Amino acid sequence: MASEGEIAVVHFTGRIAEGEDAGEVFDTTDVDVALEEGIYHDHRDYKPLKFRVGDGNVLSGLEDAVREMTVGEERTVRLDPVDAFGEYDDDRIVERPREPLEERSDSAAEVGELVRAETGETGWVTQTGDETVTIDFNHELAGVPVELTVKLLDSFDDE
Repeated sequence: MASEGEIAVVHFTGRIAEGEDAGEVFDTTDVDVALEEGIYHDHRDYKPLKFRVGDGNVLSGLEDAVREMTVGEERTVRLDPVDAFGEYDDDRIVERPREPLEERSDSAAEVGELVRAETGETGWVTQTGDETVTIDFNHELAGVPVELTVKLLDSFDDE
């Protein structure tokens, strides 16, 4: 089992758990799965994920799973939005003036464009008008239950 403060090393594959996209892979550390599912990106390095348990740098549901697993074990865990990418929050959808956004990014604000707020958050342009743009700062999987197939490859204290 991976204990608080230890380094956990895992392979994982994340899938949508419900709805019309159920079973669709949204992320993986396995190059074969990425190729098979058509989500391979050549700029990405597909290798096991290493993280310190308890630091909060990964989904809380992933941390909870590895705390209960033994090295070599593989399991699939279902994560409700609160333990994955959060609940969808209508307050994270904002309308902003179009001109300053376009001046800052040197491009026309178009639907689907990724933008970065001055706070560092990223969001997607979802609507454009002559004077304003609507930006959704929710994670693209906010409100979506997911399943993670996780294999704990190693767990160790690095001190």
